[in-house]
Amino acid sequence: MAAPLDPVETPAADLESVFREHHAMVFRAAYRVTGNANDAEDVLQTVFLRMIKRDPAAEPIDNLPSFLHRAAVNAGLDLLRSRQTARSISLDDLEPVLADSPERAPDRAHAAGEIREWLRGAVARLNPRIAEMFSLRFFEGKDNPEIARLLNTTPGTVAVTLSRTRNRLEKEYRAFLGGVA
Repeated sequence: MAAPLDPVETPAADLESVFREHHAMVFRAAYRVTGNANDAEDVLQTVFLRMIKRDPAAEPIDNLPSFLHRAAVNAGLDLLRSRQTARSISLDDLEPVLADSPERAPDRAHAAGEIREWLRGAVARLNPRIAEMFSLRFFEGKDNPEIARLLNTTPGTVAVTLSRTRNRLEKEYRAFLGGVA
């Protein structure tokens, strides 16, 4: 394991090597959250600019890949929250559409794109910690123990939070469709 990184005391060359080593992972995490390459590039820049501007008194970063991944997810969520242009749709109703192959009919592809945009907006409306858990689980494919480790909590807390969040989003969808929430 590498020594903790303190960006303020790190020469520019070291930051450049950190960027070269981790920029692809940061971009992928941002893209999964935002669904847009331009937005993911903006998030990538934001994450590394924040590293440069990091407070000298801040704790050193012990696990740089984990730190950068979380920073990318959070910055992506921040970007989505700033847009707030979402509608409500249920995750259970969306699962078959989201799981379809790329060869599906154009109308299904369009519907899946709209659903993805809604889902990103719905996640952006969540509490930041809950949104981070949800994104790590459903956008990044992390399991509950890994999310618990990343967020310094227990797997049980993650499981309960994700279950409640899923139920909440399903109720929002039923209300959107005109049903009883």
